[in-house]
Amino acid sequence: MSIGIVSAAYISAAVLFILSLGGLSNQENAKRAVWFGIIGMGVAVVGTIFGPGLGNYWLLVPAVAIGAYAGYEVARRVEMTEMPQLVAALHSFVGLAAVFIGLNAELELQHVMGLKASGADVAHLAGFAEHLAQKTVTEISILKVEVFLGIFIGAITFTGSIVAFGKLAGKIDGKPKQWPGGHALNAVMAIACLVLGIMFVMGSGIWTMLVVTLLAGLIGWHLIMGIGGADMPVVVSMLNSYSGWAAAAIGFTLGNDLLIVTGALVGSSGAILSYIMCKAMNRQFVSVILGGFGGAGGPAQEISGEMIAIDADGVVSALEEADSVIIIPGYGLAVAQAQQAVSELTKRLRAQGKEVRFAIHPVAGRLPGHMNVLLAEAKVPYDIVMEMDEINDDFPTTDVAIVIGSNDIVNPAAQDDPNSPIAGMPVLECWKAKQVFVSKRGQGTGYSGIENPLFYKENTRMFYGDAKESLNKLLEQIK
Repeated sequence: MSIGIVSAAYISAAVLFILSLGGLSNQENAKRAVWFGIIGMGVAVVGTIFGPGLGNYWLLVPAVAIGAYAGYEVARRVEMTEMPQLVAALHSFVGLAAVFIGLNAELELQHVMGLKASGADVAHLAGFAEHLAQKTVTEISILKVEVFLGIFIGAITFTGSIVAFGKLAGKIDGKPKQWPGGHALNAVMAIACLVLGIMFVMGSGIWTMLVVTLLAGLIGWHLIMGIGGADMPVVVSMLNSYSGWAAAAIGFTLGNDLLIVTGALVGSSGAILSYIMCKAMNRQFVSVILGGFGGAGGPAQEISGEMIAIDADGVVSALEEADSVIIIPGYGLAVAQAQQAVSELTKRLRAQGKEVRFAIHPVAGRLPGHMNVLLAEAKVPYDIVMEMDEINDDFPTTDVAIVIGSNDIVNPAAQDDPNSPIAGMPVLECWKAKQVFVSKRGQGTGYSGIENPLFYKENTRMFYGDAKESLNKLLEQIK
C-alpha cells in the first residue's frame, strides 16, 4: 500500500472519528456515531498494517486477531452496570501501550545510533528505524522529549486507571487514602521525573525512563487513591483525557499523524467532559485532583424527623391519582438492572394518559451518560429523557417524583447546609414535588457517605427493597 493511499486512509479515519464524537452528543444519532467510530478505526488499522515498511505480518496479524477477539468477548459479556469500570480498565491499556512504545522507541534509537557510529550502512533500514535514521541531532532531542512525555503520562494513566477500576468495581475502598506527605509527595516524585527527563534528553540512557515509569506509576496510583469514590465519574473522564494525550505524544514519536489527531481528539474531549462534570458538581477540577469530596468544613446541620416506609399498594395509589410523574434514576437502578422494569412502568403510565419524564443529573451513575445509555437500552423514548437544567423547574408542578437508587444528586443539603461536603453542588430538586417516593435497599447513605435530609421530609416515603423487585411489584398492579 503506497504512502498516498495510507494518507488518504488516515484522513478518512480522522474525519470519521470527528463525526463519531459529534454524533455522540445526540441520543438519536448515537448509534450511527458509534458505527462511524468503528469504521474509522477499521480503516486506520488496515491502513497501518498494510502501510509501507511495516512487515512482520506473521506476528502482527495474529496479534490483531487475538486482540479483536478478546475485545469482542469482553464487550459481549460485560453488563451495562459494569461499563464504568470497563472504560477505566481500557484506559489502562492505552497508558501501558504508550509506555511500551516509548521504551521501544528509545531502544530503536540506540540501535540506529549504534549503526551510524560504527559506520554501518543505514540505507537498508525501513519503517520506524528509517524514520529515526533521517533525524538530525535537534530532532532526536525533540523525539526524546516526546518519548518522556508519552511514558510519563502513560504510566500515570495506567496505574491511575487500575485504581479507578478497583474503586468502581468495589474491589478497592472508595474512601480517599494517601501516604504521609499527601500531594507534596506527588510533587516531589513529579519533580524527580522532570529531572530524569532532562537527563534522558541529555543522553543519560534508557535507565532514566525505567525510573520515570516507576515513579509516574506511583504518582498515578497515589493520585487516584487520594480521590474519593464520589468523584470517580470525573476521574474516569480525566483519565480518558490523559490516555489521549499519551497517545498524541507517542504519535509524535512514531511520526504517525493519525495517532496525533486521534490522541488530541480524545484528550481534548476528555478534558472538556471533565470540566462540564466539575461545573455540574460545583467543583473545581484542581480540588477533585487534590482529593476529597467538596471543600466545606464544620458540623453538618442536624436532621429532624424520621424515614417513613411505604408499600407497593401506597405507591400504586399515588400513581393512579397522579397526572405528572418524574423518575430520577441513579446507580441503584444500574446495580439492580431495573431499566427494563422502569421502561415497562413508563409505558403503562403513559398509556393511561399520564405525563412521565426522566430527570438526568450530569453525574448520575458512575460514568457520564451512564443513565442515558441504560434507558436507551431499555427503549425509553429519547424525548422524555431530560437533562437537569431542562426539568428542574418543573418539580413544583409535578404530582409524583420517583427516585431510584440516587442519593447525592437529590440531596437538599447541597442547597441548605453550607457545611455539607456537597454544598453548592447543583441537584435535582425533587423534594418540591407533591409526593416523593425513594426506591432504596436500606437506610444507609450513598456512595459518598453523606446523609440525605430528603429521606426525612414530610412528603417523602421510602419504598425499600431491590429496585427491580420493587418496580415489578408495581407492575403487578398497574395494567
